[in-house]
Amino acid sequence: MNKDNTTSQPAGENLSGVHRLFNNPTMRQGLLLLRFPLALAVIILLALRIKPEFFWPALIVTAVGEFIQVWCFSALKKKKILAVRGPYVLVRNPMYLGRYLIILGGLLLLGNVWVMVAYTVLYYFYMVNRVRREEAVLIKIFGDSYEDYCRRVNRFLPTFRGVDWKSLPYFRRELFLRNNAHWNLLGTILCYAFFYYMTFCR
Repeated sequence: MNKDNTTSQPAGENLSGVHRLFNNPTMRQGLLLLRFPLALAVIILLALRIKPEFFWPALIVTAVGEFIQVWCFSALKKKKILAVRGPYVLVRNPMYLGRYLIILGGLLLLGNVWVMVAYTVLYYFYMVNRVRREEAVLIKIFGDSYEDYCRRVNRFLPTFRGVDWKSLPYFRRELFLRNNAHWNLLGTILCYAFFYYMTFCR
């Protein structure tokens, strides 16, 4: 079995080093409480240091990530029905890939490759450990159905073999609204409107 296809042991068991840090309950709770002030601070810092030549490439990368994330929201009924349609046909965790691209696009505004490399490394550890915790929950909720899904679909790398192509173009407006995808999309649009103003209109 492909390692990327298997489910993981619950987070916190036999973890060491960086993985233990990313599973520390106190740190996770602190970051959860501070996520909005931290996001606002990052947005302001980015706006003050944008390199104009990187604005449009950054917008494209973020737009791709936002498209993936909104599509995920529109195909996901959290913890009630196993998500196996839309982007979940290709990969088990498309939302984390979309989120990665959204933030990567924002950091691209700085035009600094080392910032993007550091972010990629940090995001990798965040994503891997977050997914381990989620998989431990999903296996309890969905049991054999989730195990079978894991055998067919990769965790992070999209798979195109044996794909149910009819289930790929899946989008439900009620899920889009229930999962607050409209607010997520609006927030991204407002951020880039602010970045555009700071870059080209001052």
